Amino acid sequence: MSGNRYFLDTNAIIYLLQNESSNLLNLLNSSSWVGISIISQIEFLSFSKLSKDDKHLFNSFVQHVEVIEVLSSNIRLIDDIIKLRKNYSIKLPDAMIVGSAIYSNSVLISNDNELYKIKEVVVQNAE
Repeated sequence: MSGNRYFLDTNAIIYLLQNESSNLLNLLNSSSWVGISIISQIEFLSFSKLSKDDKHLFNSFVQHVEVIEVLSSNIRLIDDIIKLRKNYSIKLPDAMIVGSAIYSNSVLISNDNELYKIKEVVVQNAE
């Protein structure tokens, strides 16, 4: 196992679960740690057209990653989220996901081009 740590944005989770043979799966299989935000978990599970199979697949996936619960009282993480939101004018859920990636010292996997402008985190495309 390598020392690489990866944090998945919601769109990367969707991409991963739809493309089982993707390069992303290989990348994550060789990593030392993979995390997601509770925000991504909420976004994914609240999708209106989510099937039972999709929900089951996601719940199986969550068993293999660490879910960072941003909604806790971690003052450093909350401060980072506030700074990101102010400095980059990004949406609160995006700031929470990016802040969690920074907090967990991991590469953010995302297909959101808006996040590439954030200097405090390394962003890698999911495809």
